[in-house]
Amino acid sequence: MTTIKGPGIFLAQFMGNDAPYHNLKSICLWAEALGYKAVQIPTWDSRCIDLKLAAESKTYADEIKGIVNECGLEVSELSTHLQGQLIAVHPAYDLLFDGFAPEAVKGNSKERTKWAIQQLKYGARASQNLGLSAHATFSGSLLWHTFHPWPQRPAGMVEAGFQELANRWTPLLNYFDECGVDVCYEIHPGEDLFDGITYEMFLKEVNNHSRACLLYDPSHFVLQQLDYIQFIDFYHERIRAFHVKDAEFNPSGKQGTFGGYQSWANRAGRYRSPGDGQVDFKTIFSKLSQYDYKGWAVMEWECCIKNAEDGAKEGAPFISNHIIRVTEKAFDDFASSGTNEQLNRKILGIED
Repeated sequence: MTTIKGPGIFLAQFMGNDAPYHNLKSICLWAEALGYKAVQIPTWDSRCIDLKLAAESKTYADEIKGIVNECGLEVSELSTHLQGQLIAVHPAYDLLFDGFAPEAVKGNSKERTKWAIQQLKYGARASQNLGLSAHATFSGSLLWHTFHPWPQRPAGMVEAGFQELANRWTPLLNYFDECGVDVCYEIHPGEDLFDGITYEMFLKEVNNHSRACLLYDPSHFVLQQLDYIQFIDFYHERIRAFHVKDAEFNPSGKQGTFGGYQSWANRAGRYRSPGDGQVDFKTIFSKLSQYDYKGWAVMEWECCIKNAEDGAKEGAPFISNHIIRVTEKAFDDFASSGTNEQLNRKILGIED
């Protein structure tokens, strides 16, 4: 077993134009002062990193790593969540997801996809240059608009959707493999990979690619009432990244998992600051430790009620208090009777 690394913090929700959130060094100093030991870097935010340059220049990547290290931190992973989303976009979402793309490719879905694919390649090479083994992203989606089967889905449509998603991702998975980096898909609503079954369908189409791994975030499972503990039992061998994010689900006679088009504060299922929701993190940390998870525990802070700064202050000790320093010996070693082959044979009643 391995002691989980942490606490880490995903910087995406905290970057801003005012100090100390306006550049990588400043926000790292802020995070370290709060007790964090690592940062997950959003690669679309140029205040943190120039992704293309980090991919093309080992010297620049070393500079980024040096900035983080000088602040007393490590880089846990790079994130290309927004770029990964653009690997596959149904036309119904074109206008909204154009907001994730640069001006040069907005309104042109084919060029936007090409741009996203190149961004993921940069993410793979930059991760390699930074000495990282895991990379966080989204799968994108061609099927989400049919998630509820009304009207009836035509026969073969779902299979065709996953085949196309696999066609887009397989060359990228191969490229990440060349770089020695795992692709950690965050299982997330709005993606075609939104639960265990859809992940398995994708795995089948990419021939169980060794780099098609998971970013485990229990908050998304609370919102769809999926057993997030058993999920670890099923997929622990593929979990290579971990978001510590809380959530709660309080259904009523008026709304349930679909949320009634309400704001986040008024939805039955909503994200909460760590410790304020319903997620059983004690069991999660125990499971991940038992299964020898070797990655980081990274807080992704999203809460519709609490102030972000308070959430950040509370997040580091919350994670630290849940990390289990795994044992190096069996608890009942004191009662050991010693062992040798002859003794074992006697205990088993085996005669020489």
